[in-house]
Amino acid sequence: MTRGMTEISRLGVAMGGNADTFMGLSGIGDLIVTCTSMHSRNRRAGIMLGEGKSLDETLEAVHMVVEGVNTAQAAYDLAKKYNVEMPITKEINEVLFGGKDPRVAVTDLMMRDGKSEHVHR
Repeated sequence: MTRGMTEISRLGVAMGGNADTFMGLSGIGDLIVTCTSMHSRNRRAGIMLGEGKSLDETLEAVHMVVEGVNTAQAAYDLAKKYNVEMPITKEINEVLFGGKDPRVAVTDLMMRDGKSEHVHR
């Protein structure tokens, strides 16, 4: 979650947002609920994808909009536009739209060289 929040904050700041905004309820608060609540459609979808279900199977099983799917694609497009490195977002897009195995995506993320996670204001 920490690395995900760093990515989100970096993109927001690159787009003119205030880094402090992401540390409040609308930022970290929403991320915590999304990542931990069994009521979260995004979390349920992530679990199903991690279990090997396809995106189509996952979306059908959830029966409601999984906002993270479209958000992941939009965030990836914005990251390219604003030249912001977002490795988690990139891997999520490769799983969702490129057919990448989620286990390989996680391994690729864990094997990355360490870098600063500072959000520049």
